Amino acid sequence: MNIVVVGLSHKTAAVEVREKLSIPEAKMEEAIAQLRSYPHVEEVAIISTCNRLEIYAIIKETEQGVVEITQFLAEKGKISLYELRRHLFTLLHEDALRHLMRVSAGLESLVLGEGQILAQVKNTHKLAQKYKGLGRLLDRLFKQAISAGKRVRSETSIGTGAVSISSAAVELAQTKVENLAAYRITIIGAGKMACLLVKHLLAKGAKNIAIVNRSHRRAQELAEKFPEVDLLIHPLSEMMSAIAASDIVFTSTGATEPIIDRAKLETAIPTEKSLMSIDISVPRNVAADVNNLANIAAYNVDDLKAVVAANQASRRHLAQEAEVILEEEVENFILWWRSLETVPTISCLRTKVESIREQELEKALSRLGSEFAEKHQEVIEALTRGIVNKILHEPMVQLRAQQDIEARRRCLQSLQMLFNLDTEEQYS
Repeated sequence: MNIVVVGLSHKTAAVEVREKLSIPEAKMEEAIAQLRSYPHVEEVAIISTCNRLEIYAIIKETEQGVVEITQFLAEKGKISLYELRRHLFTLLHEDALRHLMRVSAGLESLVLGEGQILAQVKNTHKLAQKYKGLGRLLDRLFKQAISAGKRVRSETSIGTGAVSISSAAVELAQTKVENLAAYRITIIGAGKMACLLVKHLLAKGAKNIAIVNRSHRRAQELAEKFPEVDLLIHPLSEMMSAIAASDIVFTSTGATEPIIDRAKLETAIPTEKSLMSIDISVPRNVAADVNNLANIAAYNVDDLKAVVAANQASRRHLAQEAEVILEEEVENFILWWRSLETVPTISCLRTKVESIREQELEKALSRLGSEFAEKHQEVIEALTRGIVNKILHEPMVQLRAQQDIEARRRCLQSLQMLFNLDTEEQYS
């Protein structure tokens, strides 16, 4: 079996490509089932965030498995294979598992050390379990990646003060205006990203903030987290009037289609009024045609890269500390993964030796007579089982501990030859 990751990220594809391939949580079961239906895909888990879509899989045959996953993505995004391949990356085996460790630790994020990605990796694992995408290998890999992400955050300072996508969006706004306190701000959405937006806006001095959300309850819950400020709450039906009354609008919803476009803005906002729009959603909440309006300054998640770049250089040494921890985790997984190779041979040898023990025990008991056998069978059974276990123990320990993969395979071949073991027959 081979581990592979096929996907794209903010490093390889612009937001207009990423949004076509984004898989919302409501569609995850269907996507996992479709991928599992392919003949070469054994296990699958999907990370889908605003900055990446990555499919992790255990496949029977590398080339065919990658082709099947790539075809799935092309169909999902309605993109030709020729166009799609320009944006995809494919990593195999050790490179694939190392990449997941780096993603979990925040080293592959747009914002180095971003903390939200660890929760997203956890959610990927939970959904893959729920929808029966995981088997033994991916389950272990994701658990280890989550553990690695936690270690990096507890043993280094990479997560301390690390900016998020939301804080980068606020910083972008701050670079465009003199004083946020003087501007009327509206946030469309009331999820985690919106909550972080409020937090960072308040820290930068903003005072006049409104929340627009479909669910009044969720908007109210968000407002209650910030009792020090009076957040205005609007239903979604009042979105355009709230935008018209604002100077800066942040959008962060789970909508799969744009909720704001040129026509809506032209109707709601006078041409003499200027507006800044910062959309941190993928798929985008603000349609691309908004860029053509002279009085609208529109930005999306890809426009945050310049803001983030200044943060990266100062945090690079923290990433190097994290790399050391991740290499330990990678090595631990590889040792476990390679040890699986010994399981069929060890199991086959134990089965064969146990069969011999049972045959010889039966012969011995029949010679001793039924009265003696009935009285002492448990003792003799324990004696023979103990001898077998002690004889097998040391070779099994040494075999599992052998780190040199070629040396281990030679040992396995020797065992199979010396004891005439047929592992294929046992596991067929």
